[in-house]
Amino acid sequence: MTYSIVARDEKSGELGVAVQSRAFRTGAVVPWAMPGVGAVATQSFGEKSYGVLGLELMRAGKTAEQALAALVAADPLQANRQVGMLTADGVAAAHTGAACIPAAGHRIGDGITAQANLVESPSVWESMVDAFEATEGPLQRRLFVALEAAEAAGGDWRGRQAGGILVVPAEGPPWETVCDVRVDDHEDPLGELRRLLDLDEGYTALGEVDGSAEIARRTGLPDLDVRFAELFDAARAGELDRARGMVAALLAQDERWRTYLRTLADLDYLPHADELLSAS
Repeated sequence: MTYSIVARDEKSGELGVAVQSRAFRTGAVVPWAMPGVGAVATQSFGEKSYGVLGLELMRAGKTAEQALAALVAADPLQANRQVGMLTADGVAAAHTGAACIPAAGHRIGDGITAQANLVESPSVWESMVDAFEATEGPLQRRLFVALEAAEAAGGDWRGRQAGGILVVPAEGPPWETVCDVRVDDHEDPLGELRRLLDLDEGYTALGEVDGSAEIARRTGLPDLDVRFAELFDAARAGELDRARGMVAALLAQDERWRTYLRTLADLDYLPHADELLSAS
């Protein structure tokens, strides 16, 4: 019993699923996705096999409609299930069983399907599609905006408890993810998801992009991580005197940081690491 959205980012080819519900650990049950294959949301007395088998069928070449039809036909509780599926090319399919608790329904669009049951009104699933299509930015942020729109439209009439967002790249190994955050139990799951998305953005930027320290501060990373972001930024920019001072401060705090930094050097994670360590 929940609301969810399954979508493809037209520019990047990424696939994603987002969900919120008054149900414990809903983010561990509803979202499924595999790079280059597809994405699935399985809910309303959710059956995980729709995720596992749905992805396997799509990987074998079935369309979302074909995969979903096969699984629904074999399900004795199909009338109680609600499922959204999407293949990597953005073609979606959805099923809302006749016995799903109202309000229940779905809307399929271009590269998107939104579905909900046990919610205030049809505007819950309609609003998700409208909000997603009207939003720019990374897929995980667009999915989050869709969840906010659904909640503003009434959401789950029982209340709120848990949620999650899963995004996978356009291609890559089956285990690869772009974003995978989940809230199992919280009085404000969307607020907590927003905080986790901020942290995810900060940690993704750490040492990987110029100005990662600014991103780390803006997204609320702990002070230690901000300090490391500053070290990465200085080393990447060739500001070695500044970087040496940061390394010296770490070693003065705890000499064990030397082993940690040496490991970063061996993995080529920290530019100019040998110079920074030899001077400290």
